[in-house]
Amino acid sequence: MAEDASGGKGDVGGKPADVADLSFEEALAELRQIVERLEKGEGRLDEAIDAYDRGARLKAHCERKLKEAESKIEKIRLGEDGVGVEPLDVDEPGR
Repeated sequence: MAEDASGGKGDVGGKPADVADLSFEEALAELRQIVERLEKGEGRLDEAIDAYDRGARLKAHCERKLKEAESKIEKIRLGEDGVGVEPLDVDEPGR
């Protein structure tokens, strides 16, 4: 995949990759690039709006990926019947 002008991964035509096709790491890296560009005020207003929109989709994608990973994590518990596993009980800050 080639990089598009916005710094994100894109297909051969330079179009950004579908957010759903990105790994957590790819989405996070692209989100960081977008935030950096927006903070610097680079580009035109319409480009900034498009970047903000893609950034919001990348953020939501990263949050979904983290929830999926969290649901797969298990903790080991020691009970009367020996060692078992149960879903990880994670307190969510801010909720």
